[in-house]
Amino acid sequence: MDIVALSRLQFALTTIYHWLFVPLTLGMGWFVAFMQTRYYQTNDETWRKMSKFWGKLFLINFAIGVVTGIVQEFQFGMNWSEYSRYVGDIFGAPLAVEALMAFFLESTFLGIWIFGEDKVSKKVHLASIWLAAIGSNLSALWILLANGFMQAPPANSYVYNEANGRLELINFFALIGNPKGWVLFWHTISDGLAMAAFLILAVSAYHIVRKQNLEFFKRSFSIAAVTGLIAGMLIFLGGHTMGQYMAEVQPMKLAALEAIWETEQPASFSLFTIGDLSGKQEVWSIRIPYAMSFLACNNFTCEVKGVNELQAKYEQQFGPGDYVPMMVVTYWTFRIMMVFGLVMIAITAFFVWANMRGDITKAKWMKWVPWMLILPYLANASGWILTEMGRQPWIVYGLLKVQDAVSPNLTVVDLWISLIGYTVVYGSLAVAMVYLMRKYAIAGPDAAMHESVDVAPAVVGSQD
Repeated sequence: MDIVALSRLQFALTTIYHWLFVPLTLGMGWFVAFMQTRYYQTNDETWRKMSKFWGKLFLINFAIGVVTGIVQEFQFGMNWSEYSRYVGDIFGAPLAVEALMAFFLESTFLGIWIFGEDKVSKKVHLASIWLAAIGSNLSALWILLANGFMQAPPANSYVYNEANGRLELINFFALIGNPKGWVLFWHTISDGLAMAAFLILAVSAYHIVRKQNLEFFKRSFSIAAVTGLIAGMLIFLGGHTMGQYMAEVQPMKLAALEAIWETEQPASFSLFTIGDLSGKQEVWSIRIPYAMSFLACNNFTCEVKGVNELQAKYEQQFGPGDYVPMMVVTYWTFRIMMVFGLVMIAITAFFVWANMRGDITKAKWMKWVPWMLILPYLANASGWILTEMGRQPWIVYGLLKVQDAVSPNLTVVDLWISLIGYTVVYGSLAVAMVYLMRKYAIAGPDAAMHESVDVAPAVVGSQD
């Protein structure tokens, strides 16, 4: 592999590892804040146990997420220095705000929540977990606004300085008002709630099957089922909105994920498509007429541009080159994401119905619930692979290509050494994460009331 391919692989590795932890943290913070609120409202000790137990799992995940996030940010100077030079004036602005606003909000108040019980007033202690949850999600917002610029840069937010060959920020409000970033934020926050809900469902089911702390875990299961259903529907609506915006600003990505080679009006939705070995021609497909027009435009007659027409247009606009992303990746990651998302909605709807219908603690299907924790992780990973791979060959859409963004002085040996090193370190962190989460999840709420997780204040900070 060459330098570009190895750099992409390394960044993909660090990003996917990091993003295993982020959504869970974003969602778990809200759950813990809600449970803490219910305890202070009712003085019901079960709510206190719930905030302690689920808060412990939240903190383990959070601490490891911080470590992986720091390494990810180093990548911009290590492997992608040309990207940082070219777009650093813009990309650095939301990162700076994230550090100054979200980092200090998040770290300060999470520290108060961890160590401040019985040392500060109840109102301050309760406010601290809410502010920590808000800080985590604000952190995600600023990162996603930065990513939104890479996906669809607002033309009125920057100018190109020919003297130094850099983009310069001229309108900060255009940058933070970018619709692409806000749709990504909607999708990501909903995803975080769904992932946290499925963790709570999985752990609760494990204990319910073993008849342990039934009232505690029955209550947790009910809250997670309702939240998971709402989050799943919000993910679906967010994805639909994202697809419509994609038709406007990233038509090639839309055509690639639907395997639409020729422009169609009305456009059909592909249930299953087989292409040739080049990945650029259709051999056989099953399609639903008119459906893609509705998904892209909310009507059944609109035009959806095809890959071939867009390729010709981009060659005229940007010069010779291949502007088609790897269609086999975009096509199948979209379907994996969509199928698992719909399955999650169906499962949580069944859980809500079953809980209303009778006593779920006697349900035979409960033993299978822990295995369903894999669903949001697969859906989440597929969605981000689609988001980033569908932008190729651009690292900043329409402005900077991937091969022009890598650091010029790297060697293949450098990259193999760092790639192997990251793989070993991140693999070790993943093992530690699974071990600690499993250990404390199995130990149950009583252990959470008497043991502490070693999460030092120094690592209580931004995950992004």
